[in-house]
Amino acid sequence: MARSWDTMEDFEAFLDGGGLVEAGDDMPDPYRRAVFSFIEMHANSELMGGLTERDWIPKTPGLRHKMAVLAKTQDEIGHGHLLYMVAADLGVKTRTQMLEDLFAGRSRFHNVFHYQAVTWGDQVAIAFLVDAAALLSQQAVFKNCSYGPYKRILRRIIAEEGFHMRLGEDRMMRIAEGTPRQRRMFQESLDRWFWPALQLFGPDSKPDDVLLRWHIKSERNEVLRDRWVQKFVPMLTGYGFTVPAPDLRWDEETSRWDVGPIDWAPLQRTLEQGGPDSARRIAEASDNWQRTAWVRAALSAGGSAQPAHAGSA
Repeated sequence: MARSWDTMEDFEAFLDGGGLVEAGDDMPDPYRRAVFSFIEMHANSELMGGLTERDWIPKTPGLRHKMAVLAKTQDEIGHGHLLYMVAADLGVKTRTQMLEDLFAGRSRFHNVFHYQAVTWGDQVAIAFLVDAAALLSQQAVFKNCSYGPYKRILRRIIAEEGFHMRLGEDRMMRIAEGTPRQRRMFQESLDRWFWPALQLFGPDSKPDDVLLRWHIKSERNEVLRDRWVQKFVPMLTGYGFTVPAPDLRWDEETSRWDVGPIDWAPLQRTLEQGGPDSARRIAEASDNWQRTAWVRAALSAGGSAQPAHAGSA
């Protein structure tokens, strides 16, 4: 049975008490739109991340790693479509509208997917650093998420993302025990990907962040970012790699690693679709969307449509 609340104060009291909102509830419109925007960006990021993995299917070294990349690509794109369905149920946009906005550059996806993986070492850095950052963020959302459909779908996504992170750890340890050339390759990748991975968490949360007030998120950005730093800085240095943070230091008073000032300009550029690989990534996805329009038309028409280039045998 659909629920409704007389005032925003009543609604927020429901959320503060651990209540879960369902798609059919008469939720306040600001909450609906905040949840929708958060899930849409998550869906966009999963899809664009899957396309990053797809690029490496033919170039991945060895059958074992190739099978893992195939599975990871399927996972990420599957996560995206599950999230699009959850977002569409909120009634703000249809699934098709969300995809069209993404491919037209009108909606956002996470900063890390605005960069290109140029070597196999980059793929290892992504699996090791980026997947771990995404997993930390998703676990924090899942913990106290107030939107029921999102919380339930996150359970499945988090389980699969955990495997992706473990795959990254396995790959990194293999490279750490590899040849000097392999270690140099990974160090170069670490130099490229450490800061984008750290910036995935975003700047410090604002005091009036509605995502926190409405329990869409449960942890402040700076808390998650620090948790990631405390885990990965000692791991990387322990394996003999150099963390590319000139001001990195160990704080004796707090017994914590401090990476120093963070330049947020690269993150801002990605939010404006101006990242190093934004134009290519969006253009390729848009082109694929256009070229496969006949498939969607065929499904809608019960299979009667054919591609424009289809001719007689």
